Amino acid sequence: MQNLLEELIQLLSEDERLVSEGKLLKNKVIELALNMDTGLIKLLFKNEAIRRHFFTEIEGVFVFDKIKFQKFVSNKQFLPDSYTAFKNKIGLVNENGDYLSESREVVLAWPYKDCVLEGGQTKEDQKRDEIFWNETLAPDEIDRLLAPKVWTNFKRYDKDGEHALSGKEKIDFSKENLIIKGNNLLALHSLYKRFAGKVKLIYIDPPYNTGSDSFQYNDNFNHSTWLTFLRNRLELAKKLLHEKGVIFVHCDNNEQAYLKVLMDDVFGRENFLETITVVNNPRGRDYGAIANMHEFICVYSKSPFYETYKLYDAEKEFPFTDDLGGFEIRELRNRNIKFNDKNRPNLFYPFYLNHKKKDENGFYEISLDEKQGWEKVLPAKSQGIQTVWRWGKEKSFESLNVNIVGKDNQNGGFQIVEKYREKSRLARSVWWDKDVNSERGTLHLKTLFDNKKVFNFPKPEELLKRILEIATLENDLVLDFNLGSGTTTSVAHKMGRRYIGVEQMDYVENIPVERLKKVIEGEQGGISKSVNWQGGGSFIYCELMEYNEAYIDRIRKAKTTKELLAIWEEMQEKAFISYKIDPKTINANIAEFESLSLDEQRRFLIELLDKNQLYVNHSEIDDEDYRVTDTDKRLNRQFYNKE
Repeated sequence: MQNLLEELIQLLSEDERLVSEGKLLKNKVIELALNMDTGLIKLLFKNEAIRRHFFTEIEGVFVFDKIKFQKFVSNKQFLPDSYTAFKNKIGLVNENGDYLSESREVVLAWPYKDCVLEGGQTKEDQKRDEIFWNETLAPDEIDRLLAPKVWTNFKRYDKDGEHALSGKEKIDFSKENLIIKGNNLLALHSLYKRFAGKVKLIYIDPPYNTGSDSFQYNDNFNHSTWLTFLRNRLELAKKLLHEKGVIFVHCDNNEQAYLKVLMDDVFGRENFLETITVVNNPRGRDYGAIANMHEFICVYSKSPFYETYKLYDAEKEFPFTDDLGGFEIRELRNRNIKFNDKNRPNLFYPFYLNHKKKDENGFYEISLDEKQGWEKVLPAKSQGIQTVWRWGKEKSFESLNVNIVGKDNQNGGFQIVEKYREKSRLARSVWWDKDVNSERGTLHLKTLFDNKKVFNFPKPEELLKRILEIATLENDLVLDFNLGSGTTTSVAHKMGRRYIGVEQMDYVENIPVERLKKVIEGEQGGISKSVNWQGGGSFIYCELMEYNEAYIDRIRKAKTTKELLAIWEEMQEKAFISYKIDPKTINANIAEFESLSLDEQRRFLIELLDKNQLYVNHSEIDDEDYRVTDTDKRLNRQFYNKE
């Protein structure tokens, strides 16, 4: 192995593209290999030992095994460095030791609704009616999995109720509000062509991976599976974001540190904006060494050209008033010691202040011209370094005694201050006010659904309102692909934003859709009064057209072995079964299948299905076997803009 490592390093060093400052660029090697770069493959092929190790001969043709090569180069023995050692240490690897950023595994699905208890569940787990059957696909198991899918079951909801769409009306789906049922990863890939680069804000509240039931499904992921699950989706989310767009990802302490590193990798450390601390329980959880009372929101932009906005406070009261209206004040001095008189000389100049006369607010008249008996005022020093003003001399001249004035400082001297008249402010990184407390969301949802608890710990509308105010303007597009109870889309609807919500679970029609119907009717809970919501608007509901997913749904709902055997008979005739499976072998050992527990039988049958065929691929929309209706064909053509 060591000789092969040394030989490969020496060979790769011959390619100038792979060397910088005398060092071999590991990431560049991997990138070229995965892209099947002709120059790299020729270089590797000419070495007999390398050829024997990474090429397979098939009927006289040599095939390059890029996955094997990638794993070899990614091995920590090959050009080890502190960064890869750090990634390994903090856990950004899967069970096989492969780095997540270089792995092509896909965590396909996580919640499968069921009423059966899973072995080893805790007492808290046993209160749930859903168990966690995770599905992770290796690279060689993925072919058409991520291809665009067929949409079906289109319905529009507006003030007049529910309407089936005919496909004969002209619909611009890029301007519609959408609620989608289906696997969120596959839905995102199907949205990609139409919506890439158009989403201004993505907010997601994914499973926290705590083992607690915060979202009405078991979110107890294996650590690396959870990271892979998010990476699969975040990579695509980045492509959907507008160049000026931002993403907010909600989490708690259990995975926050790892999520931050993962998002650094996907979005770039330079695009990290802030980690917001949300105090959602004033009393705190009173177990463990320290009571926990907060969650986190990681905020990233897609590019340096992002846009965010100040928060507006209509009820804000100003402490001072002049002829132009109310105002508050702030120092004109720039406190940043990096901006000093040496590197910003244009911002360093004196004011002159008439200290003998104050106005009704206690402010002094100032001038830029020296006047006899007036006090000279320079920006104060910070840490012994001379600072500067935030404004240049020309701008200060235009605002003298209108928007900038003199004032006493705390040290018995004087300072220059700016009158600040806006009823807005930058958002802070800690949100501790009662508006963001999750209890508000629970109470609101219970009010909407006849005092029934239909969802555990839904986020309050006030929290999402704040996020939308920070990241969007009216008519901007908002995406939430972990829709849950539908708070994001309800708030977006009330605030005049366009939205796309994606949810896999069956409750999508019972909770978020029903909630949006009440929003259209003009319900007055949540943020309705603060935004003067009066009702109206519409949204379109549609689903990914199921194929193998329909069998999974039937399998997990089956109550007896007899039902499962009947499904298995049908699967052999009509379903897409994994190419690795020989049904004859299973049928020959059917007695062993029958001896399994019902839960194990379900798991087994689900594993037999080819996950590439969960939903109908759009490329096969005209295949008669799938029975896609003419109406759905017309609507799909409009959705994919193929008319």
